[in-house]
Amino acid sequence: MKKEDIKTLGELKASGYQSKSIKDELRDNLIENIKNKKTTFEGIHGYENTVIPELERAILSRHNINLLGLRGQAKTRLARKMVTLLDEYIPVVEGSEINDDPLAPISRFAIELIAEKGEETPITWLHRDDRFAEKLATPDVTVADLIGDVDPIKAANLKLSYADDRVIHYGMIPRANRCIFVINELPDLQARIQVALFNILQEGDIQIRGFKLRLALDMQFVFTANPEDYTNRGSIVTPLKDRIGSQILTHYPENIEIARTITSQEAKLDNRQSESVYVPELAKDLLEQISFEARESEYVDVKSGVSARMSITAFENLLSTAERRALIAGDTETVIRLSDFVGVIPAITGKVELVYEGEQEGADFVANALMEAAVKTLFPKYFPKVEKLEKQGDETPYDDLISWFFNGDGFELLNEFNDEAYKAKIDEVTPLDALIADYQPELDPRDVYFEKEFILWGLTQFKKLSKYSYSEGMQFQDPYGNYISGL
Repeated sequence: MKKEDIKTLGELKASGYQSKSIKDELRDNLIENIKNKKTTFEGIHGYENTVIPELERAILSRHNINLLGLRGQAKTRLARKMVTLLDEYIPVVEGSEINDDPLAPISRFAIELIAEKGEETPITWLHRDDRFAEKLATPDVTVADLIGDVDPIKAANLKLSYADDRVIHYGMIPRANRCIFVINELPDLQARIQVALFNILQEGDIQIRGFKLRLALDMQFVFTANPEDYTNRGSIVTPLKDRIGSQILTHYPENIEIARTITSQEAKLDNRQSESVYVPELAKDLLEQISFEARESEYVDVKSGVSARMSITAFENLLSTAERRALIAGDTETVIRLSDFVGVIPAITGKVELVYEGEQEGADFVANALMEAAVKTLFPKYFPKVEKLEKQGDETPYDDLISWFFNGDGFELLNEFNDEAYKAKIDEVTPLDALIADYQPELDPRDVYFEKEFILWGLTQFKKLSKYSYSEGMQFQDPYGNYISGL
């Protein structure tokens, strides 16, 4: 008999259906996935050998779980992915506020309905997508919100006294019976509210306005918390921590390749942007490196974390900067330029928490410093390292390029240049061709001009050239040539 044909308790019993707790559902379906080599947490990158094995062990142990990590580490995403481990449908007593199991009812409503109608008790089927409940912990959350309260309107309508437990209005947790329930930012929950969770987690009973109800709620709790919250805004009270079976530490991407995969997956782009704006591979690496630099920067509060959302929104801003530039210049297609990275500054300044020194310097200064640090870090991976100290007479791969600037009057790249003018201007710096040919001989032709500009930026970070930014564009000069010619 198909599920859609089972509409009464009698039909459910005849079908041979066996009740199962939600933790057993998760465990059994995870075991099947592991046996069949099926990926449970699809779209989660960088956790394959760290977080996900720990999470799977917690599910196999039937534990309630606390995901502890800085912002932007996919904690809520992991919790939502657990829904895929639930059975597709479960039977529920029709009309039950707390998803009563027809074979093991716990609410007064369901028990009395089954006593009255017996085998003819109507049932409905609940899909797994509807078995996920989430609450962001804020200081104004009350016990009534989570557990429940006496409802005077219900008492009046049913002509019941407040001594009758039918006047109770259930809160979010009882209503999430047989569901995954996530409380985000648990330390933000007031200590007295956390205390209210003790019995639910351990003994399975709840107390509402003097009513002590033995409700054996069947739930999978997942909590998320930021370790910084333990000192800033509040803490998880010790008895509650003791009742959470597994605490799992999350982390940021460990390398640029993983970070790029996450950004590419999460960035929300218009199709026209994807088709009209080409992004060189080095530009993608450079964008991710900014986040890595921010996590090590003396100006950024490392304990607060630098969310993966920074790279995602920065990537969206980068493409929009190039798209806007192309629209103004009349180009139908364009390639990302290094100068387009000025457009990602708003995405950076809104995503990093600055320490005192960073506040003194200013958010824009810090954003520019992070971009320049990213260029400096990546430069030796693509081109010969620039030594700090060079012996007099030693030749370097950059001598011809530096001489070109020494003998010239400077070099300007204006924002208003269309693609043709931009390429023509960079082609004036002829020594760049030899550097690309020698050190990046197999480079995609579309990436050439970005890497030429990258060389100029890189040499400014090693004090071989100077760079001046202004509203109309950017100027590169030899740092000493102009001074000497002035003399």
